[in-house]
Formats: sequence, structure tokens, C-alpha cells
Amino acid sequence: MTYAFTDILQLVGALGLFLFGMKAMSDALTKLAGDRMRAILAGLTSNRFLGVLTGFLITSVIQSSSATTLMVVSFANASLLTLTESLSVIMGANIGTTITAWMITLLGFKVSMSSIALPLVGLGVGLTFLKKKNWEYWGTFIVGFGLLFIGLEFLKEHMPDIEKTPEVLAFLERYTRHGFGSVLLFLLVGTVLTVLIQSSSATMALTLLMAAKGWIPFEAAAAMVLGENIGTTITANIAAMVGNFRARQTALAHLLFNFLGVVWMLILFYPFLRGMAWLTERLGSGSPYVDSAAVPVAIALFHTCFNVANTFLMIGFISP
Repeated sequence: MTYAFTDILQLVGALGLFLFGMKAMSDALTKLAGDRMRAILAGLTSNRFLGVLTGFLITSVIQSSSATTLMVVSFANASLLTLTESLSVIMGANIGTTITAWMITLLGFKVSMSSIALPLVGLGVGLTFLKKKNWEYWGTFIVGFGLLFIGLEFLKEHMPDIEKTPEVLAFLERYTRHGFGSVLLFLLVGTVLTVLIQSSSATMALTLLMAAKGWIPFEAAAAMVLGENIGTTITANIAAMVGNFRARQTALAHLLFNFLGVVWMLILFYPFLRGMAWLTERLGSGSPYVDSAAVPVAIALFHTCFNVANTFLMIGFISP
């Protein structure tokens, strides 16, 4: 089986559809709850634990840690949030972004969304024609939700079948057999992909698909997730370049927090993965080391446990 240039274009188009759906959802919910979110952000950040909860809730709702982080950077730029308050919200946003992985894993892989995604798009488009702005925003959100899963279906369809492309399998195996060197390589791949795509959610979707299809083993997928955690900080740092020193401090603190988290995780990488494999088996999904179908659940667990552990490990060090 040959993978032609047109197949690559189909894959890029599917990724574009996924990204557009994610952006439409995020934009619509930001408009729906924009003022309320700003009020929540301003009122619930005096306590660092409340700040973490606020960041988690906002990111869970708007499905974009980048949007939350950019909002926090703009608040810091306007002196509405201190560095300590900003960083607690960013920590919560890191946990909130794990919801995307669970949504893809539980709905995108376990349930066929294609049969309901198109009717959802039709319903959403109908709502956008209503005169009330709130209904229009809800319509845009529903359209985005439908497009996200249509994009995911197309991604699954147009990912080349590894069993029919042994040359791709041989190429990937060459880079997954170097022990810890392979972990560092895939960490770099995850970082670069996230910087290029400007969406950790899209990179996460690609990682989950590659792992589910047997392209990459559990360790490589986990390493890519760590890379995504570093790559996602670049958006805020680019935005902060035009801000004042408070905005730059906040963006740099985000990068430092995520980078330090990746450093300690690399030290505990293999024991932590074995713990995730044990937990995945207890949940009845099989071992991610043996069954590629179990890898998406294991990766979603890894992503969640890592971000929760990193937040509770670092929350005491916010001021320093």
C-alpha cells in the first residue's frame, strides 16, 4: 500500500476540521460566559487552591488551556492578577486540558460519533440563524462539537494502516528501540508538533490515534504527551512579547512550571508508566504494553495523573 500526496492532504484536512471544531467550541463558550468567567477569575484567585479550581473549571468548559492562559496573561498585563494568582490559575488549566483526552478516548474511540455528528452540525447551524445572540453562540458551540468528531473520524480513516505499510512500521521501530533516547526523541516530537499546530488538544488527538493504531508504543506516546506540555506554553510566551513585564513573568512562569514537571517525570518515567499500566488493567482495559487498544485509556490516565501530581507538587513553590 502506498501513501500518496493526496492521502497526506486528506490527513491535513481532517486535522484542520478537528482544529476548527475545537476553536469554534472554545470561541462560542468564551462569548457565552466571557463576562462571568472574568468575574470568576478576578474573584476566586486570592487563594491559590481556589485559583487552581478556577483554572480547571474554566478550561474544562472552554476546552482550551491556551485560551485560559492567554486570558490570564492579559489580566496580568492589566495588573488585575498578581503573578502568584496567575500561576495558580495556569496550574488548574493544565489539569482542565486533560478533559480533552478523556473526551477523545471515551467518545472518539469507544462510541461511533459519525452517525450523530452531522445531525448535530445541522441543528447547530439552525440555531445560528436565531436572532438571540445566546442561541447563536450555542449553535456555534454545537457545530464545533460536531465538526470536532467528524474531523476525528476522518483522522482515523486517513491514518495509514500500519499493517499494510511495513516500511512505515520499520521506520518507526528504528526510532523506538533506543531506550531512554527514544523517550527524549518523542518528547521533542511532541513539543515541535504542538508548537507547529498551536494546539495541544490536536497533538493529543494525533498521539492517541498513532498509539491506538499501533504506530508507537505506550512509552513513546507518554513522551509525546510530556512534549505537548512544554509546547503548549509557547503560545502564551509569544503573546506576552508585546505585553509588559508582568505578562512576560506570567508566561515564563508557565513555561518553568511545565518544564520542571517534565524534568521530575522523566526521572520517574518508567515506574510511573508501570503504575499507569497497573491502573489501566484494574479498570478492565488491558495492559498498554501488550494491547494497543488499551493505550488511549492509559495515556489519558497518564496525562491526568501527571498534571494533578505536578500541580500538587509545585503549588507550595508558587511564590519562589
